[in-house]
Amino acid sequence: MYEQPALDNALYFMLYAAVAMLCLIASCYLFFRRGNAFVSDMTTPVSLRRWTGAFFAIMALAHLWYLPIIYFESVDDVRLGYFAGAVLDSMTVLPVAICVLLSMLQDRRRPLWPAFAMAAPITLGLVWCAFSRHEAYLPMMYGYLLLLCIVIIIYMVRALREYRRWLRDNFADLEHKEVRQAFMVLVVILLYLSYYASGQSGPAYKYIVQVVDVILVCYLLWRVETLSDLSISQPLATSVEEETTSSTHDSTTLAALPIKNIKLLLQENCIDTKLYLQHDLTLLQLAKAIGVNRFYLSQYFSSQGVTYNGYVNDLRIQHFVSLYREAVATERHFTVQQLAHDSGYRSYSTFSLAFKQRMGQNVSAWIHDSEC
Repeated sequence: MYEQPALDNALYFMLYAAVAMLCLIASCYLFFRRGNAFVSDMTTPVSLRRWTGAFFAIMALAHLWYLPIIYFESVDDVRLGYFAGAVLDSMTVLPVAICVLLSMLQDRRRPLWPAFAMAAPITLGLVWCAFSRHEAYLPMMYGYLLLLCIVIIIYMVRALREYRRWLRDNFADLEHKEVRQAFMVLVVILLYLSYYASGQSGPAYKYIVQVVDVILVCYLLWRVETLSDLSISQPLATSVEEETTSSTHDSTTLAALPIKNIKLLLQENCIDTKLYLQHDLTLLQLAKAIGVNRFYLSQYFSSQGVTYNGYVNDLRIQHFVSLYREAVATERHFTVQQLAHDSGYRSYSTFSLAFKQRMGQNVSAWIHDSEC
């Protein structure tokens, strides 16, 4: 199990060094560059850039703190070197990876200290095994790691569901806001850690580890570059008590605005003015436009059995249908993409999905049926 790393292999050594350099460059890019290089018009969350940069830096350092093992001659020294590296990994890689995933969720500020607390038993156990030179507890720590992975997966599934509901309740456009891929990254990270902790060895193992590192770097860089900072246009959601307290400051307005008045305000200030065509219109902006409290408007949509996202997309699809029929009636040249853009959609794929959800068929099939 405790073999010297085969860094004498020229091909593997080049791959090992290249991955370490890639992690270092990616870390420096996130820490020292202001704004995005690949998606220049996108502003990403600062916390996500910092935690991801820290994760890349740790990945680069992890490639360094195992290098001294190649100079060790005795099996005991090699074993101690592996224990030292595993301790550093458990203190840094696992908790920081969890912090990266949590920083993608912008619906509320989640405490990050539990990520480090959960990794503490593994760290302490490895330290004990290193000093006592007794490995009987290693299977127990491996079992704890697997249990920890399951707990994290369950938590992230629930957190992602809450986050998706929050997006639909507050944003008309979901482009560059969804983080469903984060769950896939979580699975890759946890599988990687489990495979790594199992103590596997062999020619394939060392290459698999490096390939997974490259995949993580590429994905996380893409995710940082394409995830919009939602705090710019929408305050982070507060607790129900805080929302209720804030709404009492406008108690007179709330008491004087029954559901039928909210519907009338939406008709006058959103539908008649075609405000729903504004790209990236948020619930907060709509609430200000019609002159009501954001929490009260959210409650109104809930009472109608619809999300804010669903309400705006219904209006946009109706607008598209109106534009299409007008263009056909006047025999005006048009493209579906242009009509979708004129209906408030920046992305045709988003429009296509919204159209199918609300009309029960894709755009092409609907147009074909309309022409028959």
